[in-house]
Amino acid sequence: MDGKMKIVSACLLGTPCRYDGKSQLNGEAARLFNEGNCVPVCPECLGGLPIPRASAEIVGGSGEDVLEGRARVMARQENGEMTDVTASFIEGAQKTLEAALRSGAAEALLKAKSPSCGCGMIYDGSFSRTLKSGNGVTAALLMRHGIAVRTL
Repeated sequence: MDGKMKIVSACLLGTPCRYDGKSQLNGEAARLFNEGNCVPVCPECLGGLPIPRASAEIVGGSGEDVLEGRARVMARQENGEMTDVTASFIEGAQKTLEAALRSGAAEALLKAKSPSCGCGMIYDGSFSRTLKSGNGVTAALLMRHGIAVRTL
């Protein structure tokens, strides 16, 4: 790491903000935080979604497709009912981008496989925990704006 400011998924810093109300503390992310070199974000929380919340996946494409209006982010409720949470995911991505631009961050370290933060691989929208190539909504938006994204 180069010591420059980075956007980091808050769950990787130990904040219990994942969909299941848990965190996934990562040593590299914690070091950046301790050095004062990161801005913690949870795009899903920034988009107004609660903790915990229903598991969500991108249906019909990837984060890029969501941003273009060709795919939706759907959450599967405990009763099996599907809820469209696309607007919250887009809002959270936009607020994350704003935080990155305000802080001058040129890189983001995000949570792997997430429909918001995943980079390179995300769940395929079948809710079977099957992965496919693609990026989450936030990762796609950050990359569109020249911010390097990698997952932890």
